[in-house]
Amino acid sequence: MTQRDDDTVPASLRPQPADYRFDLDRALRSVVALRARIPANAFTAEALGDERLGHAVLIQADGLLLTIGYLITEAEEIWLTTSEGRVVPGFVAGYDQTTGFGLVRALGDLGIPPLPLGSSGEAQVGDPVVFAGAGGRAGALAGRIVARQEFVGYWEYILDDALYTAPAHPVWGGAAVIGPRGDLIGIGSIQLGHDPGDGRVRVLNMSVPTDLLKPILPEMLTLGRPNRPPRPWLGVSAGADEGRVVLAGVSRKGPAARAGLRAGDVVLAVGRNVVSDEAGFFRAVWSLGDAGVDVPLVLERDGDRFGVNVTSGDRNSVLRSARLH
Repeated sequence: MTQRDDDTVPASLRPQPADYRFDLDRALRSVVALRARIPANAFTAEALGDERLGHAVLIQADGLLLTIGYLITEAEEIWLTTSEGRVVPGFVAGYDQTTGFGLVRALGDLGIPPLPLGSSGEAQVGDPVVFAGAGGRAGALAGRIVARQEFVGYWEYILDDALYTAPAHPVWGGAAVIGPRGDLIGIGSIQLGHDPGDGRVRVLNMSVPTDLLKPILPEMLTLGRPNRPPRPWLGVSAGADEGRVVLAGVSRKGPAARAGLRAGDVVLAVGRNVVSDEAGFFRAVWSLGDAGVDVPLVLERDGDRFGVNVTSGDRNSVLRSARLH
């Protein structure tokens, strides 16, 4: 896989070695292009596609790479391409639904140096970063941290303290956020619009801080996931509209669909807890217990208000297991 024109960063936004106290080109070599193939009948294929392109970062010399998990969920084939053009197959080594991190193990020598994990907790708003996709300087962008705050994903996902950087990188998934010391402090997740309060929306990248990986990495390497009970999963996409939680979608194979929930339903409460935004909704569900717990909901549909009980599930139970190597 070669660098495409739409993968490259405008020359005026690329980092220059003289601006950094670390070896910029060495750090950029640690980022590779990732291509994953997913079976067409996989659970996530309809929403995420059966071919996914992004990046991964070598974090250990033994061939362990860190990426964003949605690129490799249910992948049956993974190919890694270095900036020098070396192509090596890989396989899924682990995935964590809570953080969104994914691990890939290369099945050959990539011939590149690993990028050490930094301390994302020390990163401050205003700090300079390099947001690095594959391809060396042509795939890297000089930016800054513009915010550290909660991120709520409509797919039943919350980060308490996400990294927001600008300018936005055009191909962000799995890219490396390299801090001022030349180490890895974040992994690119999504691109989104952000209003800091002045009414002007900026396009930013949201990244997952690497400090979230450190306590779970040993278990992910041995078990493929952290050794903790899975959160209750409903299989819904939710959004907020004028202080109300509205279901934008309901997965056909999820617990919510089996309980009769529909897109357009308004969630008024989880048990006795009134909810008015996605974060409150998700946290109220998670507070009830582990996956499998019954979730009592109060809904509104076409002007009618009623209660329904959803037996939650484990999201991993509907995903295809990774091939063993």
